[in-house]
Amino acid sequence: MENTQFRRATAADLPQIVKLLVDDELGRLRETPGPPPDVKYAQAFAAIDSDPNQFLAVVEQSGTLVGCLQLSFIPGLSRAGLWRGQIESVRIASSRRGSGLGRMLIEWAIEECRNHGCGLVQLTTDKARPDALRFYESLGFSASHIGLKLVLN
Repeated sequence: MENTQFRRATAADLPQIVKLLVDDELGRLRETPGPPPDVKYAQAFAAIDSDPNQFLAVVEQSGTLVGCLQLSFIPGLSRAGLWRGQIESVRIASSRRGSGLGRMLIEWAIEECRNHGCGLVQLTTDKARPDALRFYESLGFSASHIGLKLVLN
């Protein structure tokens, strides 16, 4: 795709990233869009941005922010000290879904994990998103584990 750029997010991108998080069936229910964005988003951005094992990425097309994701590089002792890449908060603007941009973004993220020395890439997707599960499986991911979450209030 012409004029597509993947890059590290900046603080100036934060309002648009929050809009992407809200531009989703589940996100509408759990995000706080503002404006202005809730201060907690700025605090989270600062923590992510200052951690060398975190990479908040955005994708632009012709100068418009149209996608984002967060990469976490996780050291581990298991599998002989294998590093893992964790992909989270993947969003593509609803106007661009189905264009192949999501595939490009995930393939870019996998390569970033490889470049960071990761030997495994993992992600989770909500059970309410069967299309997302099929999409990730088409990229070579397998549903090999059961993920559990505990919400802490």
